[in-house]
Amino acid sequence: MSIDGTADLSRIAESTRTPRPSREEGGGIRSSSDVRVELENVTKRFGPVVACRGVSLAVRQGEVHGLLGENGAGKTTLMKVLIGLVPGDGGEVRLGGRPVVVKDPVHAAALGLAMAQQHFSLVERLKVWENVALAHRGKMGRREATRAIGEIGERYGLTADANARVEDLTMGQRQRVELLKCLSLKPGVLILDEPTSVLTKAESRELFSVLRQVVQVDGLAVVLISHKLDEVLEVTDVVTIMRDGSVVAELRTAEADAHRLAKAMVGREVLLQADMAAVGLLDEEAARAASEAPAGSAGTAPTAGTAPSASVPAQPAPALRLVGVSARGPDGRLVLDELSIEVAAGEIVGIAGVDGNGQAAIGEVMSGILSVEAGTIEVAGREVAPRAASLMRAGVAVIPEDRHASGCVLRMSVEENLVAAELDVFRGRTGLLDKKAIRARALELIANFDITCPSPQVPMSALSGGNQQRVVLARELSRDPRVVIAVQPTRGLDVGAIEYVSEQLRAAAANGAGILLVSSELDELVALAHRVAVIHGGRIIGEMTRGRIDVERLGLLMGGRVA
Repeated sequence: MSIDGTADLSRIAESTRTPRPSREEGGGIRSSSDVRVELENVTKRFGPVVACRGVSLAVRQGEVHGLLGENGAGKTTLMKVLIGLVPGDGGEVRLGGRPVVVKDPVHAAALGLAMAQQHFSLVERLKVWENVALAHRGKMGRREATRAIGEIGERYGLTADANARVEDLTMGQRQRVELLKCLSLKPGVLILDEPTSVLTKAESRELFSVLRQVVQVDGLAVVLISHKLDEVLEVTDVVTIMRDGSVVAELRTAEADAHRLAKAMVGREVLLQADMAAVGLLDEEAARAASEAPAGSAGTAPTAGTAPSASVPAQPAPALRLVGVSARGPDGRLVLDELSIEVAAGEIVGIAGVDGNGQAAIGEVMSGILSVEAGTIEVAGREVAPRAASLMRAGVAVIPEDRHASGCVLRMSVEENLVAAELDVFRGRTGLLDKKAIRARALELIANFDITCPSPQVPMSALSGGNQQRVVLARELSRDPRVVIAVQPTRGLDVGAIEYVSEQLRAAAANGAGILLVSSELDELVALAHRVAVIHGGRIIGEMTRGRIDVERLGLLMGGRVA
């Protein structure tokens, strides 16, 4: 499954678009003979929270319909109502112009509706063919499932090893299996919920190529739920934008641009990271920080044979220094190989690299999750044992790559997650927790970090992804850390939330924290980092200051070519 480039994909997408008038700030859904599914005035409440407020939407055969909005805008909830995963509180669903009541996802599949969830619904210990067979509720055996996988792979270039276990697959391969499950049901409407949130750029392009084929070849109607402006502009024909549970705009993608979509999503002008990177808005700040940083912090070594002048005051120790750190993953593979890097106080150092080269391991080592085989960790000039409690006491804060896996506990309340890193502060003389003090602290952080939630007592699972990330940020940054390890801190977030996270990281650096930012988004690194180091094979193989980034050389370094 491959594609030569985005230009080809854009050309293919443009060839299938049908000109039609746009609709903004209200207006009714137009009826047409090619409409596959319609939602009319759909409302859904979760207690006092109105997730969908009288939403109307029409999805047509032979088009990719983008459903765009901030985290928590109501996009996923609307589609869950459509496939019967949650019951609606009002409104109507029509298929082929006829009203239907979708009872559950099994009924939805029988009606030709299939949805690939953002958080994969795969059984990791089962094989690929077994997961595909499960989608058919016992009506498909091994032979039939394997044949279906082969046929779909041949038709769309969506190949997969039917006998591979899902737990052994990469995230990109798991996304293929999720899509294979849906396509094996032969749906008329295919719904994809944030399908690229865990994919690389190359994997995303491959997915878009498949989407265009199912639309062109088979005439499916595809709904792409997303908050990513670039992918919506690249692959969709029509885009509907939701904000606060309501539709605020619908327009042909050919008439849109990133700024127009971002403003509709957020309700205000948003400064995109691509703009910041392109025009170098932070160059002056970066240059000032680099000039003020300790000697050697920008990756330059002192000239051989020279000694520091006696009149020059001693530079403070780096906020963070990793020296020759090696670590192995659960499978025994070396994930960090004598990795060394320094971060000065007030400096943001970016880590770039192809996924799987040790980025996640940095966060796991600095969280005390992954054992260190060799090397040392220093915080503010003092060696720290690579254990969770020791690192936390030394002033290390970690924003993990997967907030669900290690950043928060979804079953616990918002307030419990907010104070989890400082429980001892809230213990009285009896050793019992002071619930009033915890509530007061939670309310303070909710206000300071603008967390949207109906109550501090609701479970974390009730919050949108963006607000869950704000909880993690609030807990970690409110401790005034000396060091912040931020691993993919904006992954899965919308433009408004990305802007907010960026502001918080810059503010932490301005307060004197050393920030190690691991990101797969080059624009994010260029916009935020004072310098960018490249990781390959678990070690740093080169770096450059942000104002002097050579994209071609950066790409070579990411591929492992040092020269």
